[in-house]
Amino acid sequence: MSKSFSSKRFRNIGVLTIASVYFLILVGGIVRSTGSGMGCPDWPKCFGMWVPPTTLGELPDNYLEVYKEKRIAKNERIAGVLAGMGFSKVSKEIFEHPNLYIETEFNATKTWIEYMNRLVGVSIGIFIFLTVLAAWPYRKTDPKVFWSAFVSFLLVGFQGWLGSLVVSTNLLPEMVTLHMALSLVLLALLIYSVVRANREKYYKTVTEPGNGILALILGALVLTFIQIIIGTQVREEIDVIAFNMSGLEREGWIGQLSTSFYVHRSLSILFVLLNIALAFKMKQLGNASLTKMAYWILFTIGLEVLLGIVLAYFALPAFAQPLHLMIGTGIFGLQFLLLMQYFYAQKAVKRFTGTVA
Repeated sequence: MSKSFSSKRFRNIGVLTIASVYFLILVGGIVRSTGSGMGCPDWPKCFGMWVPPTTLGELPDNYLEVYKEKRIAKNERIAGVLAGMGFSKVSKEIFEHPNLYIETEFNATKTWIEYMNRLVGVSIGIFIFLTVLAAWPYRKTDPKVFWSAFVSFLLVGFQGWLGSLVVSTNLLPEMVTLHMALSLVLLALLIYSVVRANREKYYKTVTEPGNGILALILGALVLTFIQIIIGTQVREEIDVIAFNMSGLEREGWIGQLSTSFYVHRSLSILFVLLNIALAFKMKQLGNASLTKMAYWILFTIGLEVLLGIVLAYFALPAFAQPLHLMIGTGIFGLQFLLLMQYFYAQKAVKRFTGTVA
């Protein structure tokens, strides 16, 4: 009974943590679509306060110069560390980027949107810490569950530090892309730990390994990862265009995008076809649970494609941007979940011989 309670507690906390990460991704998308990424020019405080200001009168007259100088000083320290580690060229390229010296004037709405994003980020850290505590009983019975949860806790701490660099470098594209990539790694770690802790559930439906199915799942997963990263880069280009156009004439923004947008759009065709093939293979396999998951992935992809069409042909409406990002990461999570379910279901064939992992 004690083991069952511990397992259920870990699963519930783990699922809640995963859901909270997705909520943070949605909030982060809202921050980007509203141009609030530099609503707080410093980190972890906001304009030097734990509770940010609501009016311009609460700030000194020269606040733009004050926070610009603080960010430059911080970036110079980081550049020195990178140079000391032998990354002199990277240090020079990143920290001489012109974005670093652009200041954003105070806007109370944007400041509080960014501040709420930070509060949600802190809550993620708390949830993942609770996940590690709930995983403690597994440290001897199944160390992989505990250590994957523990590594996710370390990663969210690193993400917090990286978030400070994102602010310090004025939303430098390379930093934003890395931040997004690590969010996907964090999701994969959390999903892995929760599924592994409950893998007995998938042992109950024995599934023979299907020809080419594992390669299809991995291919679809890698392509989704690539599409999210390219989409993040397109999003960064849109931010630059929006800044240059002062948020006006949205209908002309698409025409100013680089080839990244067209690569992203073209790859979506391969993306859809690959996942249709995966669903077909799963149906042939005859496992109802895995087939259902594959169909859910297709349904989610349909929503993603629809939002992509809305963005491309209706002047990039702000409401669609964060939804497009969240659903994209949702597809990644579902595909990784399918990978884990398939892995343990087909391993069940060997379980009776005592060779299953």
